[in-house]
Amino acid sequence: MEELANNQTFKRYIFLWSAQLFSIMGSAVVNFAITWWITVLTGSATLLSISVFIYVLPMAFLTPVAGVLADRWSRKKLVAIADSLQALTTVWVIILFAFGVADPLAVMLITGLRGICQAFHVPTINAITPTMVPKDKISRMNGFNYLFSSLISIVGPVLGALLYELFQGDISLILWIDIITFIIAFIPLLFTKIPEVERSPIEEKKDSFLFEFKTGIKTIRLIPGLLTLLLLSMLLNFLLMPFNVLLPYYVEVIHDGSAADFAFIMVFFQIGMVLGALLTSVKKEWKRKVFTYFGSLMVICVMLSGYTFAPNGSFLFLAIGNFVVGFLLPIGNTIYMTIIQTTVPNDKMGRVISIDQSISSLIAPFGALISGPLADVIGARIVFFLSSIIGILATSYTWSRLKARKVNYNDKAALIEVAEKINNVNGNYSEN
Repeated sequence: MEELANNQTFKRYIFLWSAQLFSIMGSAVVNFAITWWITVLTGSATLLSISVFIYVLPMAFLTPVAGVLADRWSRKKLVAIADSLQALTTVWVIILFAFGVADPLAVMLITGLRGICQAFHVPTINAITPTMVPKDKISRMNGFNYLFSSLISIVGPVLGALLYELFQGDISLILWIDIITFIIAFIPLLFTKIPEVERSPIEEKKDSFLFEFKTGIKTIRLIPGLLTLLLLSMLLNFLLMPFNVLLPYYVEVIHDGSAADFAFIMVFFQIGMVLGALLTSVKKEWKRKVFTYFGSLMVICVMLSGYTFAPNGSFLFLAIGNFVVGFLLPIGNTIYMTIIQTTVPNDKMGRVISIDQSISSLIAPFGALISGPLADVIGARIVFFLSSIIGILATSYTWSRLKARKVNYNDKAALIEVAEKINNVNGNYSEN
């Protein structure tokens, strides 16, 4: 019999979640160090974009597979395997640096393997949440998750920059932090009981990837406006990718900045995320979820346009803009994830979350791939300007056409009606 989320499972989840925060810390430090190492060593926006492309491509295409597996296999084992393999890739990079044979291409390829591991880790962890956290605590738990992740992300770049300067660019020493934090997170995982989700009898009979993938797609279509929001997310992730990819290049090459300047800008971003996440963790519910979500997207696009006009060396100006963006991101993301986690049944959660993440990031790798070459040809400032303007127009148009803005996601009766339709998905397939 499937174990329902209660206070006991919630306590176990807090224990597991707390340990996972250490792993996030290690990854934040290592990712900063590797990104800055590639930037300083090559000074190429194109190579930096290829690095991000190699990392996010497997995440975009393998996440649906991971979601199906998360609904069919032991979620605990999936997380353990994914985390262990990611730790092994870090050991591989350490060996390359130790023997002096590391080069940007080799490190980027291994980073791609880390992306594969993340493709299985993220949807599985997100699918575990509603099985252990009671529904009345999910929204606030998502807020706390963003809060503590943001706090760690503040420390991560700062610690990464300090260690980079302290070790004079010796990445092999910094990489050991990832191994240590992996061990800290892995031990609690072994001893935490994670509920197994019972599958419906129809799904047991139709035990195929295609059937389960179709079930996930149909589930998404039954949630009012979710498919439209997914398509908008896909476009925005493509348009915002230049900001993610080119920021180190933008700071180091265009503004003649240092690792400390880059860390300074990122710290403001993370402080904004902390405050935004703190707000979401304190606020029990959002009255106008869809309106707040779209308002956040619009302001984010407007603030990012500031990269186009920032005078050289104006790191404080960039930091303030990043602060506003960071503040709004956890608000929008928390609202979005809460809608999914409160409407989708647990036995379909892994598929829906994985398909959601895959669709929203489907063309993001190509945004990463073309960001560098475009910046080399027309300049990073123009790339930023075009991305932000198209983002503003796309968000405005989607809002004007979206039927979901009339849906009250706080209405329990409406949520129950949606959940009942979703529960009938299997039956509909059995009739076809």
